[in-house]
Amino acid sequence: MIRAYALTVLGAVLLVIPSGTAACAAAVTLPPAHAPFDYQIGGGYPPPDGVTVVSRDHDDDPAPGLYNICYVNGFQAQPGTEDEWGDLLLRDGGGNIVYDEDWDEALLDIRTATTRERIADRVNAWVDECADKGFQAIEPDNYDSYTRSQDLLTDDHAQAHIRLLSAHAHQVGLAIGQKNTVELAENRVANGLDFAVAEECGYEEECEGYVDAFGANVIVIEYTEQGLSTACAGWRDQLSIVLRDVEVSTPDSEGYVYRTC
Repeated sequence: MIRAYALTVLGAVLLVIPSGTAACAAAVTLPPAHAPFDYQIGGGYPPPDGVTVVSRDHDDDPAPGLYNICYVNGFQAQPGTEDEWGDLLLRDGGGNIVYDEDWDEALLDIRTATTRERIADRVNAWVDECADKGFQAIEPDNYDSYTRSQDLLTDDHAQAHIRLLSAHAHQVGLAIGQKNTVELAENRVANGLDFAVAEECGYEEECEGYVDAFGANVIVIEYTEQGLSTACAGWRDQLSIVLRDVEVSTPDSEGYVYRTC
């Protein structure tokens, strides 16, 4: 096992990896704390005035001149792509695919080291594309898929998988964010996670848990006025906070919402 330790130098995290290993040391730059942010994973568009950090899907291009986070679905299959994953889909005792019912996404089977490595190989190919395009960080979604797995997956499975993704991200010079899953935030150093992307931590009253683990390196996305109000009341001077519509749509959509504190 490769063991690394981290140093923070002038706002960048330097991963120091012992000589003689296959990996190379890489410096990763975290998103600036408390920076104006826009969540654009539903499609890229010119960011609102003042925005300096955006998150976009890996199929999209980064926003010129800004800090760009690349979204990848690291633990579930995008709707309609089941055939692309084959035997890497999680199935119940009856052989049925286990789904995230809210988003119609099939869960990936991260129960064994072999399946985790095969899944990580595919996800890390997207990560390489993100790096090649000029993104500075990645955001692997559905770290918490084990909570929707009919008890077939555990948090140990999830953490073993995220460590594969974080190690690769750092090797190619990208920071990596923990997406949601506040219950595992205290393990963020062991899991190689640099910052947090927290959906509805205001609404769920969970922001403090992320701040305890990540300090001000937390990006908050709320989907309700109540959540925005709570997040802003407690953290407006410390964290990046934005209100978006649930579909994370583009400005030409009727349901588009974008607000900050």
